[in-house]
Amino acid sequence: MADDGEVLGMRSPGDVAVALDETGYLPDAGIATAAFLALKMRRPLLCEGEPGTGKTALAQSLAVALNVDLIRLQCHEGIDAAQALYDWDFPRQLLHLRTLEAAADGALDADAAESSLYTERFLLARPLLRALREAPCVLLVDEIDRADDEFEAFLLEVLSEYAVSIPEFGEVRAAVPPVVVLTSNRTREVHDALKRRCLYHWLEHPDLEREVGILRRRLPDLDARLAGQVAETVQRMRELELVKPPGVAEALDWAQALQALGGELDPDTAAATLGAVLKYREDTDRVRATGLLSELTGTG
Repeated sequence: MADDGEVLGMRSPGDVAVALDETGYLPDAGIATAAFLALKMRRPLLCEGEPGTGKTALAQSLAVALNVDLIRLQCHEGIDAAQALYDWDFPRQLLHLRTLEAAADGALDADAAESSLYTERFLLARPLLRALREAPCVLLVDEIDRADDEFEAFLLEVLSEYAVSIPEFGEVRAAVPPVVVLTSNRTREVHDALKRRCLYHWLEHPDLEREVGILRRRLPDLDARLAGQVAETVQRMRELELVKPPGVAEALDWAQALQALGGELDPDTAAATLGAVLKYREDTDRVRATGLLSELTGTG
């Protein structure tokens, strides 16, 4: 996937920006630079930011831009190595053992039978092992802040060496390091040890111009004036200290909802479609109370 001078023709952050743009992801200069350095330096990229700022979409778009598979590890509380790395298919191993016993008619070689249980045939590769074996690829470690400290420490070891040792099977080492993007919504602080091994980038919500561009790129039939109204209203909502400020995904949902209802953004239509952009009753009440909706006019 990469050579010494470039990464698939990407010799600069500008090249990465163009490649991401062609996938429908409109990066700002900071995102494009962070992604370029992650590719060039072959370092994991830790992206932090509010939900809906495009962290996961960046990994997805990088996979498309690089024409490689995206392998996703969704983190959650209680996730362990078996769920992330590999497991053995115990039901199939048991069935295999019973078949051997029946075929041997009491003369089973125990050592040979045991060794036959721990082969590729019964190995269940989870996302981390798949990424090591299938690289080049993009490995998305999504919402690392939801995992426990112990799992974060385990992940640190894997990402340091891009190799794992399976006691019954042997070492698996990536031929080339996968492109790794970790995301965090900052529900807790990621440990310094992991941050030291990553390049870091904080993603902000897009500015007005970029958000309009994203809406029009993702929804080609969206009227330019409606795109501007949706983006401007969403931006103002983000200034209201809501429980869950709307992200780009919610802005897209709102624009689609308005399109489905005729492409108008007036106070009545906005009030009827707030569920597409706001996800908490407290936020809906707060937006209504500000009078923001009454300032809207139809698209005509």
